[in-house]
Amino acid sequence: MEERKRKMRSMKGEVELKVPAEKAWEMYRDNEIISKINPQMLALAEYIEGDGSPESLRLLRLGPAVSSYVKESTQKIEKVEIGRSVTYRVVGGDLRDMYDPYRVTFSFFPVEGKEEEKCIAEWKADYELLNSSTPPPDKARDAALGFLKSFDKFVPSY
Repeated sequence: MEERKRKMRSMKGEVELKVPAEKAWEMYRDNEIISKINPQMLALAEYIEGDGSPESLRLLRLGPAVSSYVKESTQKIEKVEIGRSVTYRVVGGDLRDMYDPYRVTFSFFPVEGKEEEKCIAEWKADYELLNSSTPPPDKARDAALGFLKSFDKFVPSY
């Protein structure tokens, strides 16, 4: 039997947001808020197990703008740095059929000197292709960064 040789790869991207890091973090972690930021891209987020701490499962249902690529994704949260970053592994959904493992970290860093106004939001993925014809997750990166950019336009109604 031929043994496949797979290699872990990485990809990342970042966007500057006109939102303080702490606020962006809260928006990302709150299912009710994140589901309203840009429903064309993300229609629903819910914790199907746990509360967002490590070992929790979060289901994301994607909106019409990206559903031709990925319809939904089940994520198992692995690591949380409160106010800073969350790392999860995709355990179900379309991405799981293309990459395994597929591990993503979303991080929010204050912009020095403008901590109350801006942050850098970073998306980083570590992944292995399940077969050689699968492209790297450029579309996932672009969708994630585009979605993060929507944080600028979202004004929560408290």
